[in-house]
Amino acid sequence: MSSIGEATNGASLTPEQKLALIKRNLQEVLGEEDLVKILAERDLSLYWGTAPTGRPHIGYFVPMTKIADYLRAGCHVTILLADIHAFLDNLKSSIEMVKARTEYYEHLVKAMLSSIGVPLDKLRFIVGSSYELTPEFTMDNYRLASIVTEHDAKKAGAEVVKQVQSPLLSGLLYPGMQALDEEYLKVDAQFGGVDQRKIFTFAEKYLPKLGYKKRIHLMNAMVPGLQGTKMSSSEPDSKIDILDSEKEVQNKVKKAHCEEGNVENNGVLSFATSVLFPISSLRTGEPHFVITRPEKYGGDSVYTDAESLVRDFADKKVHPGDLKKSVAAAINALLEPVRKHFESPEMQKVLLQAYPPAEVKQKVVKQKKKHNVRPGTVAATPADAAATVPAAIINEAVDAVKSVEEKLKDSQI
Repeated sequence: MSSIGEATNGASLTPEQKLALIKRNLQEVLGEEDLVKILAERDLSLYWGTAPTGRPHIGYFVPMTKIADYLRAGCHVTILLADIHAFLDNLKSSIEMVKARTEYYEHLVKAMLSSIGVPLDKLRFIVGSSYELTPEFTMDNYRLASIVTEHDAKKAGAEVVKQVQSPLLSGLLYPGMQALDEEYLKVDAQFGGVDQRKIFTFAEKYLPKLGYKKRIHLMNAMVPGLQGTKMSSSEPDSKIDILDSEKEVQNKVKKAHCEEGNVENNGVLSFATSVLFPISSLRTGEPHFVITRPEKYGGDSVYTDAESLVRDFADKKVHPGDLKKSVAAAINALLEPVRKHFESPEMQKVLLQAYPPAEVKQKVVKQKKKHNVRPGTVAATPADAAATVPAAIINEAVDAVKSVEEKLKDSQI
């Protein structure tokens, strides 16, 4: 019997091995009983969706590594480029930008998957507007709107949709459309971050009310950002962009929150355990990560499991500075093939159309207002003012200054 690490596809795996691969490194599974039943009969079909809004960051490698696991488990995987969702999400992408960003996201996701050895021919890419604007989907959206309460719609999108003081109706439509995607993509399961959980439970509640089956939901943990909070495309200091330069990566990791001995909300450590270990396993068959440091400080340390690294960091056997340098080097090695892909003029054009440079607004210098000036007249200059003073007054002032000077001389004598 082949082990999970040795298998390259689902054909040689038992249902139990497939289940282990599917669940590996996930934080939660909703509907595991249904998952077990499906795997006993056939391979699982699932989808992962992404809304093309802000520039993707290195946190996207977390779902990429799981997509690799799903393919190795024999799953049929669909990647949804959710362009309509991007437009509905408050204050993120205008309708004019959505099309260009959808193209950029597809190129970027494919480049990321290729960089970690995922075969693209086994994936299905679908743009949301290809079916979400059909009469059938639109009617189901109306049917859903007739039974969903405002409270449930707002609650479902609380962790995903941009929250503002005066919510737009578009944000309330978002969760319902994501629920309907499961039916229209004809999948058994949806995969996403644990921040999607409220939308997933919303779908489980409402799809059966439309006569559609409840789906399985697979959730990965969220990787903390560089400052210990959620990694977000809208918070530049919390993330490393996929196309950041080598120097930018080094500087951002160097500034990252990484307190000695503290393994909670440590974005640097979490990225090593959640991304670098799984990716090394994909490439070599065995997980490993190297902490590089000078011989006088103990030399390099090779870790073959994430738990040992976390334990040594908690015990202060690994210094934050050494961890940061090692993680930055590994990130740059991971990003280099993607950067190379986007160096071509064609890809640069795609990038420029998706994220054009922000216009620099010229600062307007306000003219100082002249006060106490009669309307229609020009304010007098100092020279003009002096010219209007009577000569007698000027002479008296000069005599007064001379008198003071003479008195000062006498006092010095």
